[in-house]
Amino acid sequence: MNALGRHVLCEVNGCKGEMLDDIKDVERVMVTAALTAGAEIREVAFHKFSPQGVSGVVVISESHLAIHTWPELGYAAVDVFTCGDTVDPWVAVDYITKAFEATDVTASEVQRGINLGQDSESQQDDEEKKAS
Repeated sequence: MNALGRHVLCEVNGCKGEMLDDIKDVERVMVTAALTAGAEIREVAFHKFSPQGVSGVVVISESHLAIHTWPELGYAAVDVFTCGDTVDPWVAVDYITKAFEATDVTASEVQRGINLGQDSESQQDDEEKKAS
């Protein structure tokens, strides 16, 4: 079963709050993570919240990297979605977690687009198998 993409959802804990609250640091880490993974960057958008926190996205040809930070908790929610075989999302995740000096990381990968081309009856059969 071939997937169109790989989507890594990551809980990043124990980070330095100062870094997570600095829009320039967060953007630099996310952009560098994308480049380190071999992605081609298309657009970058980040926003600093008041009193604290940063959200941002790095749009890549292969999909995206996104982050939302809670500096007061030393926590960041990160997702890295890549399509195709040329960019490994785990390379970006590893870079991000090391750059933020995370002490606890939980991550999982979801394969995206795996049921394309199946008729609705086949999809329903698959859903019933998962439910049982």
